Amino acid sequence: MVFEGFNEAFAKLAIGRSAENAVDRRRFLKAAGLTGAGVVAAGALGVGAGTAFATGSGHHGGSADEGGPSDAAVLNFALNLEYLEAEYYLRGVYGEGLRDKDVDGSGSLGKVVGGHKVKFETKLGKQYAEEIASDERAHVEFLRTALGGAKVARPAINFTDAFTAAATAAGLIKKGQSFDPFANEDNFLLGAFVFEDVGVTAYKGASPLITNKTYLEAAAGILAVEAYHAGLVRTVLLAKGLDAAAGAISDARDSLDGKSDDDQGIVDGAGKANIVPTDKNAIAFSRSAGSVLNIVYLNPAKTTKGGFFPAGVNGEINTSDDNA
Repeated sequence: MVFEGFNEAFAKLAIGRSAENAVDRRRFLKAAGLTGAGVVAAGALGVGAGTAFATGSGHHGGSADEGGPSDAAVLNFALNLEYLEAEYYLRGVYGEGLRDKDVDGSGSLGKVVGGHKVKFETKLGKQYAEEIASDERAHVEFLRTALGGAKVARPAINFTDAFTAAATAAGLIKKGQSFDPFANEDNFLLGAFVFEDVGVTAYKGASPLITNKTYLEAAAGILAVEAYHAGLVRTVLLAKGLDAAAGAISDARDSLDGKSDDDQGIVDGAGKANIVPTDKNAIAFSRSAGSVLNIVYLNPAKTTKGGFFPAGVNGEINTSDDNA
């Protein structure tokens, strides 16, 4: 599991460098498996502060003290995305999602519609999926433990209707047809491509908003893992000759998240490999929470629900940008 790397020396070093209070330190230690200290109440993280990320792709800032979101609000937003990814991979690999003990919390606990075990055609494809599923489960467990009583519940998730709508918008299927990402290995990889690049840009965009250095270091660690996942998925898609389908998905994301043309397919204009999407300085780009929600809600307009989250996400950060 990915967070086995948070050994005692690492965690103590991170906590020693941070300026947060003792309650935050104890929570992080518990999340890292280094103490049996009890989980503290939600109020310690200041959940009431702030309601949304700054809008606009690639431009972020603020903190709870400046009227921006609290660290708990930012981490809970990330937790919603981790629920989505974990349910996708776990259902594809094992035919079942997160355990009941790993989905409760504040807000509305929702059901998951769709998802079944994938019949992988290649040994490598199955191993990749198994590894990512383990990582995503660990991300959920880690964030839930770190947040303690402040954690949000898993919201309602709909894979069936959302993937069909996304595939239709991308032109992968015709109107009236359906797209099942769990039908085969290629479909599963294309479905994963919808999420992975979004997760990387979401964590990148959120990083300036996290004031607690211990949480920031943990978020950076999750971002790195998501980037590994994204690079792996992009590489396998290219090897399978699925660059045209991946490019269509990239264009569809770009149509949802604002006027800027940041999203990139897995080949460039010359048809050469583009495994690592960056700007001219070879830096990964960012998305605001609002723009991330535009994508997962499958709606370029300002809204609080839709797409993969038919009832919206849980927590204070729940509204998409107005990019219509």
